[in-house]
Amino acid sequence: MAVTKKQINALMKDASKAANLILKSIEKSDTIHVSSHTDADGLASAGIIGKSLARLGGTFHLRIAKWVEEKVVDQIAAEKPPLTIFTDSGGGYLDLLSEKLSTNKVIILDHHQTSSETPPAFIHVNPHFHGIDGSRDISGAGVAYFVAKALDKTNVDLAHLAVVGALGDMQDKYHDKSGHRKLGGANDSIVEDAVNTGYLKVETDLMFFGRETRPIHQALARTTNPFLPGISGEEDKSLAFLANLGIKPKQGDKWRALRDLSEEEKKNLFSAIADYLVSKGFAGDAALNLIGNVYTLAREEPWTPLRDAREFTVMLNATGRMDKAGLGVAICMGDRGKCLQEAITVIKEYRRTITKYLSWLTEKPERLEELESIYVVRGDSVIDEKVISPVSSILSTTLSKLGKPIIAYSLISGENMVKVSARAVEPLIKKGLNLGEILNVAADKHSGRGGGHDIAAGAQIPIKNVEPFIKLVDKLVKKQLKGIQLEG
Repeated sequence: MAVTKKQINALMKDASKAANLILKSIEKSDTIHVSSHTDADGLASAGIIGKSLARLGGTFHLRIAKWVEEKVVDQIAAEKPPLTIFTDSGGGYLDLLSEKLSTNKVIILDHHQTSSETPPAFIHVNPHFHGIDGSRDISGAGVAYFVAKALDKTNVDLAHLAVVGALGDMQDKYHDKSGHRKLGGANDSIVEDAVNTGYLKVETDLMFFGRETRPIHQALARTTNPFLPGISGEEDKSLAFLANLGIKPKQGDKWRALRDLSEEEKKNLFSAIADYLVSKGFAGDAALNLIGNVYTLAREEPWTPLRDAREFTVMLNATGRMDKAGLGVAICMGDRGKCLQEAITVIKEYRRTITKYLSWLTEKPERLEELESIYVVRGDSVIDEKVISPVSSILSTTLSKLGKPIIAYSLISGENMVKVSARAVEPLIKKGLNLGEILNVAADKHSGRGGGHDIAAGAQIPIKNVEPFIKLVDKLVKKQLKGIQLEG
């Protein structure tokens, strides 16, 4: 269902309430605490709010956390900040925030589903309150952008960061008339702002990682969505693949990027990849993930990972997942020097890590365990919990033929807990599946916390409860797909 102007205006009204409280805090010279999530959307959100506060001369303290947990909230309560802003987080943990921060001034800028009532003293800006789908129509960075725009109209030049956040949350679930993937819903107005400011250019093309910055064989080797067995992570095999198609990787002495290929070469390459994936047992439409609207950040330097918005999201995810979140936020706020160079190094390590785990999973099919209604990836201590979310995301899109959601988990280092990441595909959501609800109910029954979106959700639960948790999730998925409403 299309998002209406009335719905967007209602969301902007809430954003204005948040902006007014922020302005009052700045006038009083308060130190504002900002807490955000470690993924690309969370870092883009933090960058938007941080840049907006800095432009107004505000003083702020930034905290990036994997999730809103009791330890983090206890720290905030002990610090007694005059104002705390949660970006891309908080909405799924209202009971905890209400218990610990009921006397604090709190603003929540989130797009996740909520599981309880917002305390009257809090200001909560959330698209779900106005019938806007936070998993497809607007991201946390989009909500943060609406507040930034309400703070000062000059912040319209931050719209491209909200586009980056939306792509980081894989919100390009809409399709144009030709069936190509694109952003839609409330994101349409944000894309329009970014295009009008001259920061963004939109076109349809193949969506290889590094399409703007890498030689074509390297871009092909870095493709993980879909994961190409025997090609992803293998530059020499990527070169051979191109050679078999008659695609020259060089023009004279200069390497060619994807943008340098002719339309005919792109068509041949796409067809060859589609055939290759089918030969490896993937769904016939798996290659469609490679084509769609491309979002180019026109004011960023060519041949940098900031030029293509999707590549920008990978850089942000890399810095967040590899414990370098400060780099990602600094780059969102405008740093193009040392921080960017360090982030480029982090990206390389991140991609090596992801490819290693995907290869480990594809080596032995039994590592993807099939239950009645779900598939389970038992990452245990093998897969680093920092990257279990991107691994499950890639698997869900690459293995969409499985027709079941994927539940992956890894041990959290130094704790008796596991991190759970759940992903599904659109056809299951249309049948009534809501992973956010399922993980919220299942985690609550097993001494943990969970929630998120219908299509992507997460949880943290004690190690000792993993098996009963997985069994309950399997049962709840079956129930939901039969149209049975969950209790709890």
